[in-house]
Order: sequence, then structure tokens, then C-alpha cells
Amino acid sequence: MSSSSLTEAPERDAPPGGGRRTFLHLLANTVLANTATGYLWFAVTFWVYTETRNVMASGLIGALYLLLVAVLALPMGMIVDRFRTRRVLLGSAVVTVVTFAGAGVVLFTRADTEVLQLGGPWFWLFAGLVLLGAVCEQIRAIALSTLVTRLLPVPAHARANGLVGAAQGVTLIATSALSGITVAFLGIGWAWALATATTLATLIHLAVIRLADGAPTGASGAATSQAAPRAPADPGGWRLIRGIPGLVPLLAFCMLNNLIAGVYVALLDPYGLNLLPAQWWGLAFGLASTGMVVGGALVARFGLGRRPVRTMLLAVMLMGAVGMVFALRDWWILFVVGIWVYMALMPVVEATEQTVIQRIVAYRVQGRVFGAAMLLESAASPLMAFLVAPLAELVVIPYLESPEGAQAWGWLLGDGESRGIALIFVCAGAAAVILAGAAFRTRAYVLLARSVA
Repeated sequence: MSSSSLTEAPERDAPPGGGRRTFLHLLANTVLANTATGYLWFAVTFWVYTETRNVMASGLIGALYLLLVAVLALPMGMIVDRFRTRRVLLGSAVVTVVTFAGAGVVLFTRADTEVLQLGGPWFWLFAGLVLLGAVCEQIRAIALSTLVTRLLPVPAHARANGLVGAAQGVTLIATSALSGITVAFLGIGWAWALATATTLATLIHLAVIRLADGAPTGASGAATSQAAPRAPADPGGWRLIRGIPGLVPLLAFCMLNNLIAGVYVALLDPYGLNLLPAQWWGLAFGLASTGMVVGGALVARFGLGRRPVRTMLLAVMLMGAVGMVFALRDWWILFVVGIWVYMALMPVVEATEQTVIQRIVAYRVQGRVFGAAMLLESAASPLMAFLVAPLAELVVIPYLESPEGAQAWGWLLGDGESRGIALIFVCAGAAAVILAGAAFRTRAYVLLARSVA
């Protein structure tokens, strides 16, 4: 199959009847499902850290989530390409309900002390079932990205992706605020019950949404049936990715951003929980997550400009600069404001990636490409988190708590309980600024910008 056949644009002047309405229904359903799974996963992370005060444990839990997403991303993308979207969405919801139910059996039949033994089987069985349910729900993100192409006209793609970013911000607000309050005042059992009931509600809602089969009409005017395989015989999907001009640089740029984000996966919650109690940290993170809503709304309103890749790299540089300063002092206000700005920039990066893929990749193979993007980005974050969490716990934090470390870095970081974590934030932010700035001068950037144009 030629590269041109993989890059034919799904150009249409108007979506099929009811396309926007169906997309909004599916977006709302996905937001509710993301809220349920994210809420329970946040609650488990808060619960483990507040009960054990172990930075390495909370960091590894977050990293394992992203690692499993990376392992399953390509298979999930192939499923989206191979099967009808409605079946994929329903299957994801069923798996999540079943795994959450299994986690509830473990939680309510074993004592909390047994479940919280990090080296014991019950902890990993409970966390593993919650983890599997949360990760299987991520196939909806791949399916929703392809449905933007299928249900909406091409000029609306960037704004629709911005709307998805705003919806993700709403999810973060709900999950962070509610999970902290639930764990603090009601306990992990109530968190499980609410998440499971909400996931079941999304399954029922999906069952009544009408989603017709078929695919968008391409430039040639031929529609592709979704019931048929839409990808070449390329099990890993890498051959078709290499054959699409500009796609590899795009994935590399996004992977760079997620590599830095792995630092925050490992250390953001421990730092916030050192500044504030669990319920207040959950509320503060929820407040900071409104930045994602604002950023997504701005993209939905104004788009990404004529040079979206340039916009993306500038956003990454600014995110790195924010990461360098939001923990320079042990002030929760500084930290929350910094996270707000950081999150306001996240939808710009995500919407750019999705819009470019939707623009340069044929619909019938978009599932694989979005799955490959999820694999690379998700693998980058846990890789960094696995490295950073033990480094912080065993080396950097003890060093900054020593008289030598405090004297060496006090001029920059001041004094406080979490100066070691703050130093790692500064280094990660500086790396993001330098690497994103250097990307502007690469041939890959020129190739990608030309491909998008």
C-alpha cells in the first residue's frame, strides 16, 4: 500500500446527519467514564500515600498505570481499526465494570492492613484490577479521536479536539477534588462504590446511543466500511507510520513532552500531599485543573493557528518554564497557580497532535496511529517515573535534607519539607525548555511543518 493511500485526507464539506449530536453524546459519555475510572485511581493513590507515606509506592503506582497503557495501546488501536466503534465502546465499559467488581471483592473481604501491605498479594491484586479497568477504558480515547474524523467536517477538527481537552479538564477537576474528599471523610470503600456505579451508568447510556456504521468519505469519494479491516498487514503498525511523511517527528515531539511529564507523574501527588492534607490537596488540584478547561476552551474557540506544530513546541517550552518555578518555595499558592498555567497549556499540545494525525493520516488506519502515539507517550512517562521515584526517595530528598544539600541549594530553593522534589522539578523544567527549543532547528521540524501545510 502506497504512502499516498495512507495520507489521503478525509475531506468533506459536511458531516453525515446527526454527526455533531452523536459526537457530543459520545464525548459526554467518555467524560463520565473517564471521571469514574480516574476518580477511583486517584483515590487509590491518595489512600496508599496517606496510609504509608511512601513516595516510591505512590510513584510506582502511577508509573504502572502508564506502563500498562503503553503495553496495550497498539492492540487497542488495532481493535479500533478492526471492529465497529460501538462494539469497542461497549466492550470497554463491560471490562471496566467487571474488573472494578473484582477489586471490590478483594477490598471488602480482606482487612485494610492486608490490602495495604505493599509486598503482599492482596495489594497487587486489588490495585491490579483497578488498574486494568482504568486502562481498558482508555480505548475510548482512541475511538473518540477517530470519531472526530468520522463525524465532523475537517475545518472543525482542531476546535473539536480543543473541546475534548476542555472535557478532560472537567474530568480532572471532578476526580481530584472528589477522590481526596472521599478518601479523607468516607474511605476507599465509598470511592469504589461511586466509581463502579458511575461506570455502570455509562454502559447503560452507551447501549442507547445510535452510531451508524461506515466511515467518512475520502477525497476519492469512496467510503470505507468500518466492519472491514481498514489497515494493511502490518501487525505492529510501524511500517505504515514510517511511510507517512512527518508522522515520526510528530510522535517524537509528543514523546519528548511526556518524558518530562513522567517526573510529575511520580512526584506531583507526594509534593502536594506534603503541602496540604489529602482533602485539601484534592480540592487544590481540582482548582488547578480548571486551567485545562480554559486552555481547551480557547483551542475550541480559536483553533491552533496556521502553524500548529510551532504552537505546540512553544507551549512545551512555556510548560517547562512554569515547571522550573512553581516549587521554588514551599508555598501551596505558588504551586497551585503554576499547575493551573501548566494545565492550561496541555490541551494545546494534545489538540495539535490529534489534529495533525487527523489531517495527514487516512481514517481507516487512524486507530493504529493513535494507538502508536499513546504507546510512545505512555511509555515515556512511566520510564521517567520509574527512574525518578527511587532517585527522589533514596538520593535527592536525603541530600537536600542534609546540611550540605541545604547550604548548596538554599539560595535557589529556600527551606522546607520538599526541597528535594523541588530540585527535580527545576531540572525537569529546564530540560523541557532546552529540548523543545532545540527541536525548532531540526530537519524533522521542517519536514513536519511542511507535511502539515
